[in-house]
Amino acid sequence: MGYPAKIVGIAMTALLSAAAALLVPAGVGAQEVKHFRFAYDQPRNTGYSIAGDLFADKLKELSKGTMIVDQYPGAQLGQEPQLLQLVKSGDIEFAIISSANTATISPQAGVMSLHFLFRDEAHVIKALADPKVFDAIRTMIDDTAQGLHVIGTGSQGVRHIYSKKEVHNVGDLKGMKVRVQATATEDTMFPAYNAQTVHMPFGSVYTSLQTGVVDAAENSINVYLVNKHYEVAPVLSITEHEANNALLFVSDKLWQSLSAEQKRWVQAAANEVSAKEPAKAFDLEHSALKKLKGFGVKVVEDVDKKTFTAIADPYLDKLAKDLGPQAEKIKNLIRAVN
Repeated sequence: MGYPAKIVGIAMTALLSAAAALLVPAGVGAQEVKHFRFAYDQPRNTGYSIAGDLFADKLKELSKGTMIVDQYPGAQLGQEPQLLQLVKSGDIEFAIISSANTATISPQAGVMSLHFLFRDEAHVIKALADPKVFDAIRTMIDDTAQGLHVIGTGSQGVRHIYSKKEVHNVGDLKGMKVRVQATATEDTMFPAYNAQTVHMPFGSVYTSLQTGVVDAAENSINVYLVNKHYEVAPVLSITEHEANNALLFVSDKLWQSLSAEQKRWVQAAANEVSAKEPAKAFDLEHSALKKLKGFGVKVVEDVDKKTFTAIADPYLDKLAKDLGPQAEKIKNLIRAVN
């Protein structure tokens, strides 16, 4: 039994279209669309996901849909030290990482975590967008780490201490076991406050607070909220001791493979993050604080910060100098931002 002429005609048209598609040169049309992995260790609805969305949307727009960013939140591809190694090896194209954890591959990055380096929220936002500060950070990473480059800056607010105990002044930290990021800055500052430091991956903090392995942890308000740490540490003390800075990385493997035009698109998308993400992250911090109060979290807002800064301020110059000349330069540039 033969096929109707109309069906044969449709089939022939389809075959000819498929054949024509094979003759289209590589790199034209749909074949030019490339997907890239963008990883971070926090969930959605955090400063990191704001950065991811800003970056992905701008890159898609500039590349006319040929460069698509797929986000991997919530440590799907690893905690921050692992993500750094994956970017260095080129197994991940982009990641946003805290400056504190960046110190695991470039110790001078620890300068961004110096306690009370930043005066307030407005100072954080302005300093992270400052071209001189960014250029100094980028140069520091390029000079001290291989396989990746800094293309942008970000924030998750400022860090505070949370526990089952209220912290009204530095004396309340005496003897407390505090989970901190594994940096020279933290290992100097918290013992100076008479606390004990404990290192562990971020993913272990909840159970460690729950079981008493640690008495306290410290992070930004929204991170405390979205990771539900308030369930096991229901007292949030507003210490504002450290900016929760982040750096946006691209793998050198990808960077070297891009055309000059593609590099411009990637950098412009990263600039969008540096310019807009920090303010949006602080907006998240404010709304998170309201939610936490609604959940019944005890918020200690009258922390006597002078008891902390009296100890921390003398360390600012010393720690920056000990970290190295580039760290010292970054510290001076940040302090000079008005």
